[in-house]
Amino acid sequence: MDPVLLQAATDLSAIVDGVNLAWVLVATFLIFFMHAGFAMLEAGQVRSKNVANQLTKNLLTWSVGVVAFFFVGAGVAALTGSVTGGGDYGGIFATLEAADPNEWVEWLYGAVFAMTAATIVSGAVAGRAKLRAYVTYTLLLAAVIYPVVEGFTWAGGLLAINENAANGFIADAIGVGFHDFAGGMIVHGMGGIAGLTAAYVIGPRLDRFNEDGSANVIPGHSLTFAVLGTLVLAFGWYGFNVGTAATVLEINEAGEIVLGDFAFVGRVALATTLGMAAGAIGAGGVALAKTGKVDTLYVANGLLAGLVAVTGIADVVTWVGALGIAFIAGAQLPIVFELTERVGIDDVCAVFPVHGSAGVIGCLLIPFAHVDGFSVELLTAQVAGVAVIAVWTVVATAAVFGVFKAIGQARVSPDHERDGLDVSEHGVDTYPEFGQPDVATDGGTEEKIIRADGGEPNDGEIKMVTAIIRPDKLGEVKKALAEVGAPSLTVTNVSGRGSQPAKKGQWRGEEYTVDLHQKVKIECVVADVPAQEVVEAIADAANTGEPGDGKIFVLPIEDAYQVRTGKTGQDAV
Repeated sequence: MDPVLLQAATDLSAIVDGVNLAWVLVATFLIFFMHAGFAMLEAGQVRSKNVANQLTKNLLTWSVGVVAFFFVGAGVAALTGSVTGGGDYGGIFATLEAADPNEWVEWLYGAVFAMTAATIVSGAVAGRAKLRAYVTYTLLLAAVIYPVVEGFTWAGGLLAINENAANGFIADAIGVGFHDFAGGMIVHGMGGIAGLTAAYVIGPRLDRFNEDGSANVIPGHSLTFAVLGTLVLAFGWYGFNVGTAATVLEINEAGEIVLGDFAFVGRVALATTLGMAAGAIGAGGVALAKTGKVDTLYVANGLLAGLVAVTGIADVVTWVGALGIAFIAGAQLPIVFELTERVGIDDVCAVFPVHGSAGVIGCLLIPFAHVDGFSVELLTAQVAGVAVIAVWTVVATAAVFGVFKAIGQARVSPDHERDGLDVSEHGVDTYPEFGQPDVATDGGTEEKIIRADGGEPNDGEIKMVTAIIRPDKLGEVKKALAEVGAPSLTVTNVSGRGSQPAKKGQWRGEEYTVDLHQKVKIECVVADVPAQEVVEAIADAANTGEPGDGKIFVLPIEDAYQVRTGKTGQDAV
């Protein structure tokens, strides 16, 4: 061969490889960033006492899962593909000894998909699953459960599509012909079904359901977190879908650089964009029809359901089909979530209707929106693929959590669940501060006795001033108490009712009565400072002029005792 032509071919190959590697890495980093979205979305949908636990699970999902997938999972996927599909198999630990360092780019790209499937499960079992049980399941999912699904499909196993068949529809003697472009069923459907199964085995949170089977609403602590997490996920999803068009360039038989998967990347980008929009509209519309209000969380969840639905089909679906299928996926979300409630399954973050049923719907409807028209063969392949993945996921997940449940290690104790998993599992408080600004009001920096009136206030007695106020007024009250010389106080988060009217709240389309309002209780015991001055300071600082400002009570204290010194009475105060 002419040396000049050989050099030119080598240069072209280097360019093609470099562009393709760069694109895959960018897509990989975008998909990794989706973990930030999952963390925010799930943290927003759990109670404040469980936020740190949920964030820890998200961190450990990546940390434990990616190591397991590196050492075992990638090899299991290759082995499964080889055994069930007759492909090549390089060994269970082939990933550890890549002949070319750039082979690890392909492994990393596969790893972020695997970790996405794993992290979905945490949202379903939030608020009651033991950390050790969840982490163990994550390890097994990354090492075995998900890799088997990948082996059946993308690794060339029994469900793999035969790329040489006419129109990509007809399966050969081994491959069924299941089509899933970027993981609508392989990743999201599998994760959603796993989450539903785990939630069923572990059982619902305390007080989630009544004895008659009716459901109680347990709102999450931050709708803001949930929505922002949704938008972060939507951004990362472009890496998930568009990034799966991984072969940007290729060299044809004539030695020319031509477009590879980028020949249809515009279709993928459009389907992804229209999918998220249609899913949000579908969920919001059904919520409006059911409750008379457009539920914010349903709109956010519906946006994700629409994305899930088009994830498996974005490369071969018409834009009309993308809109229609995503709309259906969004519309089914409120209905399917309500059905899971009716059968007594507590899916905290709605992972099944968002990822599970939406992924199933998307993959099953491919034949009805395919750019090449309808195909019975493809429909049969899609049904078979969905069934195999669903059955394997249910059996494997139920087995793992069933073992943990049998030995009493699946969920935390009732006391720990009531206290919150942040404290019981991690010994932390996600929101340790009662209020802002953080005013130094300890009164102990100088050696002096505070006597506001120079005499004997309170008729020489000890008084306790107890105030119930709005939480956002705590900072101003702390300042006011410091100014009148009464810095010592006890603060407690409480809820109650008085003259403030009850309100109607809504969480994921379900209405509930809010008649216990969040308040802060301040207790201030005084001897040297007149109780009336303390009352006036609190009243001035806490007043907004609206119902719900709170009340102040003054009670006599019979005696006081200081633990450290043994002093009693006024000296103890």
